[in-house]
Amino acid sequence: MAIIRHIPFLRAVFFYSITAFGGPQGHLGMMLKTFVQKRRDITEEELIEYNSFCQMLPGASSTQTLTLIGYKRGGVSLAVLTLLIWLLPACILMGAFSFLLTVYPANNLTSGILKFIEPMAVGFLLYAAIRAFNISIKNLITQIIMLFSMVLSFTFFKVPWIFPALIVAGGIVTNFSNKRIPKKEDIKPRHIRWTNIWLFGLIFVLAGLFSELARKNEWEHKKAFNLFENFYRFGSIVFGGSDVLLPLMLDQYVARPTDKKVQVKNPNTIKIERSDLLTGYGVVRAIPGPVFSVATFTGGMALKNEGYTMQFIGCVIGTVAIFLPSALLILFFFPVWQYLKKYVVVYRSLEGINAVVVGVIWAGTLYLLHGMPLKHLDFNMAISFGVIIGTFALLRYTKIHAPIIALGCLLLGWLI
Repeated sequence: MAIIRHIPFLRAVFFYSITAFGGPQGHLGMMLKTFVQKRRDITEEELIEYNSFCQMLPGASSTQTLTLIGYKRGGVSLAVLTLLIWLLPACILMGAFSFLLTVYPANNLTSGILKFIEPMAVGFLLYAAIRAFNISIKNLITQIIMLFSMVLSFTFFKVPWIFPALIVAGGIVTNFSNKRIPKKEDIKPRHIRWTNIWLFGLIFVLAGLFSELARKNEWEHKKAFNLFENFYRFGSIVFGGSDVLLPLMLDQYVARPTDKKVQVKNPNTIKIERSDLLTGYGVVRAIPGPVFSVATFTGGMALKNEGYTMQFIGCVIGTVAIFLPSALLILFFFPVWQYLKKYVVVYRSLEGINAVVVGVIWAGTLYLLHGMPLKHLDFNMAISFGVIIGTFALLRYTKIHAPIIALGCLLLGWLI
């Protein structure tokens, strides 16, 4: 019955999941507003640390960060419930969209009710960047690390290794100083639970094995096994978020099926139309929740020719396979990280790692601004800049909750 006392927290997670627009670039600002300032579930320093730690692991970083907030409040069981509540709204929407796209041609939703969601996300990100700057940038070396990280992240935003490389480099740089040491306390050897990491590796191996057996033996539903292997692999190796996931899916489901060698080796390989994949990717950026839920849509489209039942199963497979590696890795490595950060070398690294994250947040803000068509300044673009400034001002100077701001932007898109 202990879970009952966490119902208010889970209710907040649900409302966050249906209003967290803007992808990972906007999620951190909304977490700051909802779980730090409004509910006090964690401190600002803890949120920055969680986000920094998640940047070092593959998978959906905003999903992992929210999972850790649940883990901090109530352990593994609450972390799992938090994860499920966060995923389900977006995954249900994207799964339903795969069925809709099977029957009707796609509509460009981003030109209608959702057209001011991206400017709102920029406002949230700008708010998070300034708050994170005030928390983590305290001396000259962190200022330099932040600036370098911002420039390199912006320049190589879609290069998958840039984020982990900057995290490692930032942690090394701040170890050249011996001024900062953790509070002295006895560091006792801690028993490490290896279950999650062994399970992660076992599933990885079995997924590859069954996928190959299904292909060679022409199993009736071999595409389902292939699909699980594809997305479990993607979830295990993707650093840099959804902008890296899209190229992997384009290669796997658009480019590879047209390769003559692949056609000879596996003539019934999964193939998805490029336009369908890009449409799904566009829609997922315009709905609340994790951008990785595009895997739900892709799984449904991959099996749509096998009937509605298999299409639904494809949606489930895509969802489970893409998020399972992230959950297993975060719940294994975070307790180890909590133990290791008590050592001087790790403690000093945190200062540099946090400075890198601040730089990445600023780079994300610039990246979203860069994507706005500044050369064609019309009425809608002027309104968009007003939304950016208004969102930041409401977050910074009022107590208006993030869901209200999101609903206001949807209403504005509908009216204008």
